[in-house]
Amino acid sequence: MTWGITLILLSIIAVPSLLLSKKPNAKELLEKIEPYQGWIGLIFCFWGVWGVISSILGIGWLATFPIRWSVYLAGNAIEAILGFMLGFGMINKLVLSKNEAAKEKANQLREKLAPKQGKLGVLGLIIGALMIVLSFLPY
Repeated sequence: MTWGITLILLSIIAVPSLLLSKKPNAKELLEKIEPYQGWIGLIFCFWGVWGVISSILGIGWLATFPIRWSVYLAGNAIEAILGFMLGFGMINKLVLSKNEAAKEKANQLREKLAPKQGKLGVLGLIIGALMIVLSFLPY
């Protein structure tokens, strides 16, 4: 359930226009979070990568619980991607600043993913909700 909740929170941060259209005072909340967005993105990126690794290590679930495993893998992949996009500045500053080749590849990846951030955010909301629902179902 924790994975689903964190994915929903990250998706809300990643899709501010969707949140602003639904709630008028959301802009104030998003402005309060903005200084910490890089750190939030960095943490969620690593959290998502850890989830993808955990999914791959738990590939035995695929035979028994294919839907649950697929949703878990997809949710963590989206979390890693959204975290990378939101924390790109911080990742660039802390991790990639010493290696120009890695920095250039990261910039190219960011340019490819940036137009898809809104769609990934909405997909993250859906998959996050599905992860929460699946956590309540018995095995």
